[in-house]
Parts: sequence; C-alpha cells; structure tokens
Amino acid sequence: MTLAGSNLIPDGKLYIWDIEKDDMVEYDFRKYDTDEYDVREHSVKIDDSGREIEEIKSDFDEICRNRVPIDFYWDNCDPRLLVCSAKKLRMPGAKKGFFGRSKSTTEEKKSLTDEDHVIVTMFISPENSIRIHYVRAVDGDAKLLACATPYVATLQKLSIVREVMNDFIGLEKCDRNTRSAVLDFSFNLTIGNMDAAFKAIKLVESVGVWGNLARMCVKTRRLDVAGVCLGHMGDAKAARALRMAVGDETLSLQAKVAVLAVHLGMLDDAEQLYVQCNRHDLQNKLLRSRNKMDAAHAVAESKDRINLRNTDHAWAISLEQQGDFKEAAARYEKANTHLYDIPRMLSDHPLQLQAYMSKTKDKELMKWWGQYIESQGDMSSALKIYANCGDVYSQVRVLCFLGKEALAADLARTNTDKAAFYHMARYYETVGNFDEAVNFFTKATAYCNAVRLCKENNMSEELWNLGIVVSKREKIECAKYFELHGDLEKSVVLYHRGGMLHKALDLAFETRQYEIIQDIATQLDAGSDPALVQKCAEYFIANEQYDKAVDLLAIVKKFVDAIELCLKHNVQLTEDLAEKLTPEKETVDESVRINVLENLAESLMVQGEYHLATKKFTQAGDKVRAMKALLKSGDTEKIIFFAGVSRQREIYIMAANYLQSLDWQNQPEILRHIITFYSKGKALELLANFYVACAQVEIDEFQNYEKAFGALTESSRCLQKIGSAKDPKQIQRASEIVEQRLKMVKRFVDIRRLFERGDIQAGISQCQQLLTVGDELEASVRRGDIYALMIQSHVTKGEYAEAKKLCFELRQLLSKGSNVPITYYLDKEVIEALAKGLGVPLSHLVPVTPKSNVSSEENYADTVEEILDD
Repeated sequence: MTLAGSNLIPDGKLYIWDIEKDDMVEYDFRKYDTDEYDVREHSVKIDDSGREIEEIKSDFDEICRNRVPIDFYWDNCDPRLLVCSAKKLRMPGAKKGFFGRSKSTTEEKKSLTDEDHVIVTMFISPENSIRIHYVRAVDGDAKLLACATPYVATLQKLSIVREVMNDFIGLEKCDRNTRSAVLDFSFNLTIGNMDAAFKAIKLVESVGVWGNLARMCVKTRRLDVAGVCLGHMGDAKAARALRMAVGDETLSLQAKVAVLAVHLGMLDDAEQLYVQCNRHDLQNKLLRSRNKMDAAHAVAESKDRINLRNTDHAWAISLEQQGDFKEAAARYEKANTHLYDIPRMLSDHPLQLQAYMSKTKDKELMKWWGQYIESQGDMSSALKIYANCGDVYSQVRVLCFLGKEALAADLARTNTDKAAFYHMARYYETVGNFDEAVNFFTKATAYCNAVRLCKENNMSEELWNLGIVVSKREKIECAKYFELHGDLEKSVVLYHRGGMLHKALDLAFETRQYEIIQDIATQLDAGSDPALVQKCAEYFIANEQYDKAVDLLAIVKKFVDAIELCLKHNVQLTEDLAEKLTPEKETVDESVRINVLENLAESLMVQGEYHLATKKFTQAGDKVRAMKALLKSGDTEKIIFFAGVSRQREIYIMAANYLQSLDWQNQPEILRHIITFYSKGKALELLANFYVACAQVEIDEFQNYEKAFGALTESSRCLQKIGSAKDPKQIQRASEIVEQRLKMVKRFVDIRRLFERGDIQAGISQCQQLLTVGDELEASVRRGDIYALMIQSHVTKGEYAEAKKLCFELRQLLSKGSNVPITYYLDKEVIEALAKGLGVPLSHLVPVTPKSNVSSEENYADTVEEILDD
C-alpha cells in the first residue's frame, strides 16, 4: 500500500506487510529527492528513530528516485514477484527532466532516469526485504493491469498489451519447470547469490538469461561463471578475449573483468574498473575506441604520459577524417609525427600545404618543402628555403646545378657540413680541378677517394700528406704507390705505419733504413726468432738458391714467410712445392693450418695457378674462394662440376653469373645450368634478371616477342616467389617494371595476332594507340617493330601511299634516336615491294649508309649488361 502526508503529497513509499512474521517492510522511492522539505523530513525521521541508515546509491535507486508508486500487482505464479508502476513526482521549482546523474551510468540508464513512467519488477522475501530486479519505461498514459509470468499486462491507448519479462525473452512458451527455474535464477541474481543463480538455469537455453547472468558476473567479478555464460550465449569472440585475459598474468582482476564488460557492452563499467586497477593505458585505449578524444587526452596528460603522443596521433587522425585539417596538423605536431603525416594529409590541398609550410619553423619540414619546390623546377625558391632551414648541402648542390660553383665552394668552406664538402669534391673531380677535389675530399674525411684521386693524377706531395692521417688500409695503398714509383723511403714509413711489418722490413733492408728496422724488430712476437730465420734466408737468397730458402722456412714451419719469399723472388710454386708448404693436420693447430693454406692459395692466384689455388682453398674449407679461383681459370666444365658437388648457395650464384658471360643463347646446355644454379641457390631476383635478359635478346636479335613474353612471365613469377628481401622496395619496383614490360609485350603480341587473323584495321588502330605510349614503351617494345608491322601490312594490301608515309615517319624516328638504318626493322623484300609499288628507285626509300658491322655477341653482351644494371 501507499500513503500520503498531511499536505496530501504522497510520501513515495511502498509498504508491504509480511503476514507470517507480522512485520512491515518498505521501499522509499523518494529517498534521493533533492527537495529541501523532503530531505529535512527524511532526516527528522532518521533522528527520531535513532537508527543509522547507510544509503546505497545503486543504479536502480538512481532510476527510481523522486517517484510515486501508482499500481502494483503480485505475480500469479511466484509469490515473491511484485510488479509496480511508478511516476515521477513534479515538485514546484524543479527542473523538468533533470535530477542529476552519475558519471559512471550508461546512456540507457540516463534515459530511464528521465522517463516519466516506469514499471519496476521487484522480489520480496523475509530474509532480503525488497530487492529491485528490473526497470522498464512505458508510456505516460499506460496503466498496469496484471502480472502473470512470463507476461506483464498494461493498458496503452485503449488496448491491452502483453510485454514479455526481460528474463523470459525467447522462453514465452516454456513449461512450468523452466518458468520456475528462470524465476529462481532472477531471484538469486537480484539478491547477489551467483552460485544459486547459476545452478537454477544450468538447463535453460536462453541467450537473454545467460546475458543477464554474464552482466551480473561483472558486478560480482566471477570470471569462471562468466566463461560458461558466454559459451551459452554463443559469443565466441568475447569468450576468446576473456580466456586470453585470464591467462595474461600482467592483468589484475579488475582489468580482466573490464575485458568482459567491454564485450558485454558495459563500457562505463569497464572504464571504472580500469580506473580502479590504475590501468590508465587501457582506459585511454577504451576512450579512444569510443571516440571520446577529449577524455582520452585528459587521461593521457595526467595519468598515461607514455601514450600521450599516441593519443595525440589518434586524435589527429580523427580530426583529419572529419576534415578539420588545422586542428589535425596541431595534433600531429604534438604527436611528433608531423614530418610525414602533415605533407601526406595536405598533399591533395596545395594551397593549404603552401600556407602551412610558409609558417612552419621545423627544419626537417622546411627541407622537405625545399625538395618539393626543387622537384617543381623552381630552383631560386628552393635555394631560399634551404637557406632558411640551414641545409648547407642542398644549397651547395643547387648552386652547383646552377653553375655557381664559386658561391657553392665559399658556402661549403664557411661551414662544416661533410656532405657539402663531399659534393664539392665530386663536382671538382668531374670538371678536372683535382687539387680542389682532393682538398674537399680531405675535409669530408673521404680519404679513400682522396687517395684514389692522388694516385690517378700522380700527386705525390698531396698523397704523402694524406698518408699521415688516413687509416691503415689507405696507408698501405699509399705505400704501394710510392713503392711502384721508386720512392722506397716513404714506402717503408707507410708500410710500417700501416702494419705491414714484413714488407716494411724487406724495403728497409733495401734502403738501409736501420731505424725503421729497429722499430719493426721491437714489434715482433716473443715466440718468433727473426734473426735466425732472416740469417738463413739471406744466405740462400744471396746465393740465389731461393727454393732451398723456401724449404728451410717450411721445415721450421714458417709457411707464411716461405710463401712471401716465393712471391718476392718469383719462385715458381709448382705442385710439389705447394704440397711441401701445406701443413699436415696433426703437426700444427687447425686455425694456423687454414691460414697457411689460404695464404698459399692467394699466392697461387697471383701466379696464375688457379687450379692449384682452388685445391688449397678447398683444403682450407673455403669453397667460396675456391670457386672464385676456379672462375678465373675459365674451365667451364670444372666450374659446373664444382658447383654441383659444393651445394652452397653462394657458389651456385657465382657459377650462374659466370655462365651468363658465355654464349648461352647458342648453347642450350649452358642455359639449363644457369637456370638450375640460380634456382638451387634460391637467387630468385638474379634469375628474374636473367629471364629479363633472355627476353631482351629475343626482341633485339630475333624480334620474337612471343618468347620474350614467356621469359618475362617467368621473371614475374620469380619476383612473386621472393618472400623476404633486404630491400622490399627494390623488389616491388622490379616487379612493377617487369609487369609493365610484360603488359606492353603482351599487347604487341595480341596486335600481331590481329594481323595474322586478317583483322588489319583493328591491328593498325591498336598499333597507333601503342605508339602514343610514353618513354616506357621503348624499354619493352621497339617502336621500329611497330612501324615495320604496319608498313608490311599496308604493302601486302597494296596501300603504298600509307606505307610510304609510315616509312618516312620511321626514318625520322630513327634519325632522332640511335641513327639505326631502316633496314634493321624492314625486310629487303618489303622495301623492294614498296619501291616497286610506288614506282621509285630503292635509294629513294633507303639512303645508302655504311652498315655497322657489330657482331650479335657484342650486341647481346651490351643488352644483358644494361638490363642487369637496371
């Protein structure tokens, strides 16, 4: 029943009398009323009773506050179930539709709070008093008529409406036992007894019921029960996410429950759980997924600074999608991703891009803007931009391009940019100013280039100055230069500083530089006896008995010295001598043995004994260098055999590269070996290049575009099989080039087939369209072949005027290009037939020019080299 106060205002309480216990229980719909009079009256009641009441601000209390119960009915099947309708009480001065709201409530609950008329389903028991189970909104004019599980009957607009209770959705025609089980589940779920609720519905197949239980698991944090509920709901995605979260030891219990809440749509509850467990990174991620960028950014600024830039970047992407480029640019700058994302975003809006770049102070962006302006051909503007951003190298490069090398040199000298120094050095090298080039190479610390330039131009003084500051490798190169030109004193000093003590010692004896000899002697190892070895060696050398000197050094296991002596005095390394200088496995350490064998093999390489060098490299276990030595011998049969027995990827590739230098187009066996070795070596990129070379040979030598198409197809397949490459962009570019050539060749082959079928008009039209293609056409299909095809067709049909026109177009095209004679593309029979049909002498169509006598092998080699370079 309900009561009213002395002022005739309903007190908003629902009273229920327990007949068995003779006790009265109540539920106050107005206990959260913000009206001053009711709050004061409520507080007086608390004071008079002398009891301390702790108010629990639950979601249902929030929805039911400041209402008055109107009608109520007991369920016909379950005496615990009571359905009550309640309307919002409008107090004078109250703001309509607003009673305050909790930040953690969902949008659905916020709307129920503002509803004028709701129906409240509650359970009443002596042990648990009154517990609200479910609240739903109805029309303001609706009237509650009755409650009979699973329906609640209301009168709406002069018609009776039966609405299914929330837990009975999908179970409207259930039997008595199922109805009783669902009611027990609802009751236990309401009072928070999860175990009893779970037992009550184990056999009930209702997604709605199991969904309610799963949502209750979020409140009670029972993840074990939640997993069973998700299984009955058939939500595989949520079940998998929950299982992964439970297995993640880095997540706390609240975070795991939050994962469950997210998949159940309880997003506000999930956010609160993330806050409770201090997982603000996950809270930030959740807010971003809900497109609450302001809140996500606030969390990132205060509690998740590590993801602050990520949040700014995500916000910028959202703003970019909304078209707010100005704010998006600001966010990209805060995220420090503006160097790439702002040019990308504004690339389709040149005016906005120019306006942004004119205001930015970022040097990297200004450098990019300068490069962009330079690519448009505006060198003066690009130079100003480079100056503003302090890019010395780009300024020097542009000035050199404009021919202002003096200004470029002065600019480079006034700065310390090594890239600018290097560019000026390369520029001066190209124009022949070698003194300045060496000077700038030295400033750029590009000593290798400076040494190279000095050696090439006999700049001895500059080379000697460089020899003091360069690394050991360059010191040795300088020493070799001075040794070659007879300046042995400088050569000894540089050999000594470069670490080649043996060489320095030999030259020191020759030039009698005893100070250098003394320095070198102090650097020898303690285990060596240089005096004895040197004395014996000098004796045999003085008597020109070099072979005995080598034998002596071999006996004392000075194999390296013996080999050097052979080279120095040109002692021929025969097969017997090479065997003497080969250490046995048991006599010396394995690493020493390998080193001696490698030195011996290198010496044999110097003397041109490539087969012996191959044997020694093989004994040293270095099959790669053994193959290199064998390649220099040019013994094709042994190279093929050695590659087959070695079974190493690098050796397969080297063998295939060597075989490409042979006349493989006329030797099918060589061709098969090339393909086999590249395939076994898994060098798909090189195999693709080889197929491209084959295609080019078929086009240049035989005009066989059908076979060229087949070769390009194989090349494309090889490139597609490449899984992981060091430079994926290069592979992608190569694939695009091959596909482009494949497309052009396929198009030309189809045109040829049109002519073969007799569809001449269509073929001519397709040829003319193909000629309009840009520069990429010549890399795939020669324009001369296209013209030849059309000319031959017109001559065959007797259309000599058209053929003559095309013939002169072809001559003009050839005169602009490589000046190849027209007979390179047109057969003699076609030209003679055209001259006869026009009634003109043959010299009128084909001027007499000396024909280049170039062998097909040279043409092929140039073509292959060009393709491989590409």
